[in-house]
Amino acid sequence: MTSVGFDDTGLLAPGWAGSPAASATGDAAFLQALLDAEAALTRAQSSLGLAPSEAAVAVTEAADATRFDVRSLAERARAGGNPVIPLVADLTKAVGEEYGPYVHRGATSQDIMDTATMLVAVRTLDLVLADLGRTERALARLAADHRDTAMPGRTLTQHAVPTTFGLKAAGWRSLVLDARDRIKAVRNSLPAQLGGAAGTLAAFTVYGARDTQALTAAYARELGLREPLLPWHTLRTPIADLAGCLAFAAGALGKVAADVLALGRTEVAEVAEGSGGGSSAMPHKANPVRSTLIAAAARRAPQLAATLYGSLAAEDERPAGAWHAEWEPLRDLLRLVGGAARDAAELAEGLRVHADVMREHLGLTHGLIVSERLSAELAPVLGRARAKALLTDLARRTYTEGRPLAELLAAEPELKDVIDLDELTDPARYTGSAGVLTDRALERR
Repeated sequence: MTSVGFDDTGLLAPGWAGSPAASATGDAAFLQALLDAEAALTRAQSSLGLAPSEAAVAVTEAADATRFDVRSLAERARAGGNPVIPLVADLTKAVGEEYGPYVHRGATSQDIMDTATMLVAVRTLDLVLADLGRTERALARLAADHRDTAMPGRTLTQHAVPTTFGLKAAGWRSLVLDARDRIKAVRNSLPAQLGGAAGTLAAFTVYGARDTQALTAAYARELGLREPLLPWHTLRTPIADLAGCLAFAAGALGKVAADVLALGRTEVAEVAEGSGGGSSAMPHKANPVRSTLIAAAARRAPQLAATLYGSLAAEDERPAGAWHAEWEPLRDLLRLVGGAARDAAELAEGLRVHADVMREHLGLTHGLIVSERLSAELAPVLGRARAKALLTDLARRTYTEGRPLAELLAAEPELKDVIDLDELTDPARYTGSAGVLTDRALERR
């Protein structure tokens, strides 16, 4: 069979395929961002009298990604190591002989590439924030609805003491809000890039710029990006900030997915995805696909972020390799988190909570899940040593005889008419401050 060339449609990436982030980070979107950066530079120069207004109009009109062959640009990028070089040639030709000289005037390829990357990041992060908003609202509803739904708390995979599903959902929401806040802060800090060949803006002075700071400010305004204090060709704080907030977001959503996967096992069945995915071999299965894809993103994100952090060590005024190593992992991170945020919103909005199963599971240890409470309550009655010895013995008998702990306690003469065993051994009455903590968490906006 002959091979056929296709664009990157996400065939092996169901986590982000078809998501809003997929379109925002695709080749066409990146190409448009590159063109937007070029057009903004000409407009900024025009606003300061460094280029004719007609040139700004001509470049802006020509900077339409549908007019350019992205595949040809990709192939020709090999010659110079980046796609800006062939794009400048094509854009200059499209603008025409009269105003073509004002395309890319004074800039270097990294100025345009970095600026376009910031534009793509901002546009993608806005989509991620929208889906995180959906997610936190759905989790808030779950937390409020299940404020007092008791369930087993689990530590090191084993039943520990009771908790509530409301508190668990409130914790998930707290992580989502943490991710939102970090992404918002980074999104609002992302700067334009303008430095010229070696970060001195020298060429712009040749073209008449007396105040290069004013030019940089005008450029940033045209793009809706932050004005940088310095050119950051080898000062890669913006990329590191993106790596950090994206990796955190993937991990935060991964925590939600990990819990849903654990609680949704067939033998646990305390929650279920609203609409599971099918199996190619087993008709009965409804696989937790949303959680699975989020979990996959959470596993990949740290390694991608590590590559971006590694690129901080960039030599000289423009690096060889460090800058180039950022492009693909950053785009992958944006795609992964964008897809995970979409899946998390769908997961949270459709999650089914089986409160009756949770209540049933509280009794799996025949009452031992409240042994902590009993130890504290019985110590003043029996003395600390006696209370511990008694509960240790009764715990052993609970396991070996299969009898409820409450029944064994009721048979102890020294406890007769001393304590309310029904109240003390009811797991649903030992959830501590779970309700108050849930309320407190839901106050956060």
